[in-house]
Amino acid sequence: MMKTHDALLRSADELPERVALIGVAEPALTNELGGGLAMTEHRGTFDDLIAGCGPGWRVAFGYDDPALTPGEVEGVVVFMPKSRRELAMRLALARSLAPGGECWLVGGKKEGVGGGSRLLKDLFPNARKIDSARHCQVWQADIPAGAEPFRLSDWLEWHDIGLTWSLAHLPGVFSDGRLDEGTALLLGTLDSEPPVAGSVLDFACGAGVIMTALGHPSDREVLHGVDAQAQAVYCARQTLFRAGVDGEVWASDGLNEVGRRYQLIVSNPPFHLGVETTTAATEAFLTSCRAHLAPGGELRLVANRFLPYEALIGRYVGRCEKLASNDRFVVYRAFG
Repeated sequence: MMKTHDALLRSADELPERVALIGVAEPALTNELGGGLAMTEHRGTFDDLIAGCGPGWRVAFGYDDPALTPGEVEGVVVFMPKSRRELAMRLALARSLAPGGECWLVGGKKEGVGGGSRLLKDLFPNARKIDSARHCQVWQADIPAGAEPFRLSDWLEWHDIGLTWSLAHLPGVFSDGRLDEGTALLLGTLDSEPPVAGSVLDFACGAGVIMTALGHPSDREVLHGVDAQAQAVYCARQTLFRAGVDGEVWASDGLNEVGRRYQLIVSNPPFHLGVETTTAATEAFLTSCRAHLAPGGELRLVANRFLPYEALIGRYVGRCEKLASNDRFVVYRAFG
């Protein structure tokens, strides 16, 4: 199957000289185009862009990066995200970056480009398909002049998830503003099997549900969270702040940006990358987890039953036990 960046390159001669790439996943693509702005919401891809971006490119991390300055590009390429709502956000950003310029939408059939093109046509009625090959499509539309500025805060929502505090949500963040079943199962073990006291790291913290539960109402001297996605980091900070919980959240690809040990590491780790299922991120986390646990420290992790994490936890962290389970999820515990 053709990759979306290959589909875009088939029409590269028609692109404006300076473009913004919104949601780019292939840093090498910048070496094939003239220059402009490359934006990703994934910290690992951002690091790769910084290291390998072609000359003439600026790099942005997330939808509120100061590098996203209107009027510096003549066109915007939007890559299809997993969430339809996030596509709407990307198109709103595109409209603000290049008023009077061009918007290009690129995606595969499995990524939902069919529905994405309908959204594009709703926003830009002159949108037209300019290429289609091997399950990939490229669309182009003219952006009207005088677009409104883009503000990420305009897309922030608050959801009641049945706890004593509300959850911040942005398009593209895991769980879509709900308390997912796996996280709920893990939260239940905090009462039935209280975790060790002391410093806490929430890996792949998402919008901050587990962090906030661990920090509220009790106060922990150290409460940290990391996530690879820019929107998740933004939401976790908002969730903690509104709940009155003192914690620190930052972006990290795996544990790359974590420089200390913790008494407790908790996680409901992801197993999707876009529309693909993968356990690579969690396996990498588990291989380096022990180095970030204090002596006798605890790892507590929830995962779908079909994922092969029990053996990996036992191999890389310590003897693994099951604290809770249902027909879909298992909560594992191990001590370093």
